[in-house]
Amino acid sequence: MSTRNGISFGTAILLLSLGIACFVGAGGGERLFCDLGADYALGVEDYSEAIRLHAEVVRKHPDKALAHYHLGFAQGMAGNRTAEISEYQRAAALGLKNWDLFLNLGLAQLEIGDLDAATDSLRRAVLLGGNHFESHFDLALAYERRGLLTDAEREMLASIQLNPGEPDARNSLGVIYAQEGKTGRASLVWRELVREVPDYQPARTNLALLGSQNGIRSALVGSWEEERGKNE
Repeated sequence: MSTRNGISFGTAILLLSLGIACFVGAGGGERLFCDLGADYALGVEDYSEAIRLHAEVVRKHPDKALAHYHLGFAQGMAGNRTAEISEYQRAAALGLKNWDLFLNLGLAQLEIGDLDAATDSLRRAVLLGGNHFESHFDLALAYERRGLLTDAEREMLASIQLNPGEPDARNSLGVIYAQEGKTGRASLVWRELVREVPDYQPARTNLALLGSQNGIRSALVGSWEEERGKNE
């Protein structure tokens, strides 16, 4: 979890699961794997061995885009962010156009604070995989960090439309609303989330923080009641 502007932000920066990242086809006639041994090491989460084996694959076949992607993924899981980004960029330069490649590239760029590059990468992830809620969710994070709150709200709503049950996205929408000054909407989102997912602590924390800011709890409750009336 990360914290933004004094409001708990209950979202995790997500790398795609290995089942997606490792075995997605690279387009054209390329195989769904780059090397059985190297991909096996990646699949069992032996990242040091996956790095070693994939590095050998790309040494022998430097134009194998999927191998660069897998090497980057292993580097990222090992915490080697610069190497991860470099390999993703090589895969993209070689023509790989998987939506999850650009998602993972954008997330890595977010982690190092390169917000402009992250936004560009995540926009490409949305263009290539707009039916995946993760693309919209993480693009919303990039916009939110840049203070582009209208864009962040739009993308988070798109993510929720694709996956309405995801509590992190709903909580994040509340954060965006609060930053926009839409405290009634933020309160409504978090109250609904607390009611529907009682064990989801970030929404409770955010609701308490929102209610205690500058002693305006009663005003926020009234604002929520007004917002609820509009939606009934």
